[in-house]
Amino acid sequence: MAYEIPCWYMRGGTSKGPFFLARDLPSDTALRDAVILAAMGSPDARQIDGLGGAHPLTSKIGILSLPTDGVADLDFLFAQVGIAEGTVDTTPNCGNMLAAALPAALEAGLLRGDEGTTTRRVRTLNTGVIAEIAVLTPGGTPTYDGVANIDGVPHPGSPISCGFLDTAGSLTGSLLPTGNTRDVIDGVPVTLIDNGMPVMLIAAADVGVTGYESREELDANTPLKARIELLRLAAGPLMNLGDVSRKPVPKVTLVAAPRAGGALCTRTFIPHDCHAAIGVLGAVTVATAAVMKGSVAHDVAKLVDDVDHVRTLSIEHPTGEFSVELALDGDRVVRAALLRTARLLMRGGVPVSPSLWRGPRA
Repeated sequence: MAYEIPCWYMRGGTSKGPFFLARDLPSDTALRDAVILAAMGSPDARQIDGLGGAHPLTSKIGILSLPTDGVADLDFLFAQVGIAEGTVDTTPNCGNMLAAALPAALEAGLLRGDEGTTTRRVRTLNTGVIAEIAVLTPGGTPTYDGVANIDGVPHPGSPISCGFLDTAGSLTGSLLPTGNTRDVIDGVPVTLIDNGMPVMLIAAADVGVTGYESREELDANTPLKARIELLRLAAGPLMNLGDVSRKPVPKVTLVAAPRAGGALCTRTFIPHDCHAAIGVLGAVTVATAAVMKGSVAHDVAKLVDDVDHVRTLSIEHPTGEFSVELALDGDRVVRAALLRTARLLMRGGVPVSPSLWRGPRA
């Protein structure tokens, strides 16, 4: 008989995917990854035989466990599942799936909720970044109905507050891995920065586009994507990421002056397809670059004065905007906070072929 892995299928921000408990998966990493690929239906461009949605934003999973060191209340391991490649990459962060981690843990009974609001420190094991997450929990259980709107999601939901601390150098070791706010790669000025997500920022005009094109137009621009990928491959070693040809980082964000009243207009590649919006930690990193004098983002950004050392930046993207609140100590960003929503889409079990794995107690 096939073992069924308990699963909570969640939307987090503008991403979605199944959440599992670490104790329900194989302890051996190679076997765990094989089980995940089978559950998601990879490798296959349609992921027709699994839970994956055949798009980078819907081919993600979360694995939850309880920490034992007292530093965090919940440990969250994110995995980006390759669609046609058949890879399970636990290198990057994902702020959208992070927003669903605490509700998923409450749904799974891994944590107990408080009356009214439940606030917990959630550690992303991929990079060690800890976020303080707050969700509304009337009666101690998550509620998903509400009036909070985020661009890229068609319906309002219950607000989830995500406050990030100490995100600088999440994967590269430092906020500016080259030590510069601006570098030049193959004649193109870039800013290489990591404040929760490694990103290479490029002025859209420097690669022959406006930065206001639709996602579909950019995805159809084969020469542009080839040019960007060459720059990204060169950026990898400079960012202490090594060969990134099979890695989802660094992301690439094209920046232009805002057109809808925001601070900056963006088009982000993740890394080979244009994002319908912008990732959570990608937005934090881009906003951080925008307030740094000398960066390519600062060149085109429209900034307002901070209030009590707090500055809110609206980052425009193809389907709307993403607001990031930055707390500043002089020119240094010390905290980033933002608003997301999440929703439980399904709970159940994912059958695993006995020929692959018979379960944790087999």
